Amino acid sequence: MNVRMSSTALAAALVLGIAAGPASPALAAGAPALSGHSAHRTPVTEAPDAEALRTAIAGLPKDDATAALVRVSGSGGYWRGSSGVHDLVSGRPADQDGRFRAGSVTKVFTAAVVLQLAEEGRIGLDRPVRRYLPDLIPAAYENVTVRQLLNHTSGIPSVGSGGDLDDWYAHRFDLHDPERSVREATALEPDFAPGTQQHYANIGYTVAGLLIERVTGGTYASQVSSRVLEPLHLKDTYFPGTDPAIRGPHNHGYQLFGTGELRDVTVWGATDAWAAGDLISTTTDLERFTRALFGGRVVRGPLLQEMFTLPDASVREYGTGKPAAYSAGLSVMRLGGRKVWGKTGGRWGYNTVVAATRDLSRTLVYSVNSTDAKGDGMNPTAMNIVVAAFGAPSAG
Repeated sequence: MNVRMSSTALAAALVLGIAAGPASPALAAGAPALSGHSAHRTPVTEAPDAEALRTAIAGLPKDDATAALVRVSGSGGYWRGSSGVHDLVSGRPADQDGRFRAGSVTKVFTAAVVLQLAEEGRIGLDRPVRRYLPDLIPAAYENVTVRQLLNHTSGIPSVGSGGDLDDWYAHRFDLHDPERSVREATALEPDFAPGTQQHYANIGYTVAGLLIERVTGGTYASQVSSRVLEPLHLKDTYFPGTDPAIRGPHNHGYQLFGTGELRDVTVWGATDAWAAGDLISTTTDLERFTRALFGGRVVRGPLLQEMFTLPDASVREYGTGKPAAYSAGLSVMRLGGRKVWGKTGGRWGYNTVVAATRDLSRTLVYSVNSTDAKGDGMNPTAMNIVVAAFGAPSAG
């Protein structure tokens, strides 16, 4: 059923206590030691700030979020916590092991598989994408390389992102074909010459998903499953395909509409996002994936460095002129004086983050059931979690 209530009523909803574990010894399943990259290292040796983390997710449900699931780990210890509700009808506590929509965190998995194929010599990062998809990529985009798909510098414009929330809601069960999306996008003029600017969007990863299928002869989902999910035993992570529901235990997602109504948006198709954002996972699985990825157990050898390398300093963000912040699959920001690499994800009713220092001395994974999951700026509860885990954003 759809739950609809005003933001005032939500603030007065049943508030449940926080289920959290104290800071404890570091996880036993640590990644192997990393070599090099010393310029990126400022190890986090102190234990996670349990009080700050508990405070960050206290008081849920409230206006901006109905539930939060958090895992922090590293050399200083670990912390696990949850708060909020499974759903606003029953008011029962949030399932801290629940599945959720990971949104654009999917891009990290897609990038990892493309880089694996590059390691195998089946894809060349500096080769034009049109060489692999000649029937799909027109001559106007013949200079776009595989690397440019992954770091958002292809210049291919976005499509299908218009309309307001009510329009999206009315079409939430529509099915979208990735090839059609790419044809629509590449029928338009480029936003900019390839490699000259950076514009974060889903379209490059939609092309990357089709590239994976063309090169391997298998489906995108089967390739990510056999290459990443199964080897890492990510048993609660899967691709929903055309199924708009979340299988297995999960907490409901809610979205605040312009009229002040809060609607249950848990059941919502994700075929519009596909290889750019349809993954469903858990905090346990995403933590395991993050540690394996940063530790060199998913993408091996020199190609892993692609995920920690930004475009040339001359490349600026399209439309703003800000420095480029996205690599192949990841992005970077400075928190608490340290470089933190990771990826955010947002689907209606759900926000997700995977983040870590390069040396894995501190990792963070969260799922926040945000009521403004695709709003401007970062959700307040989500931002509080990030600051509690790493420290406040800093310049440089």
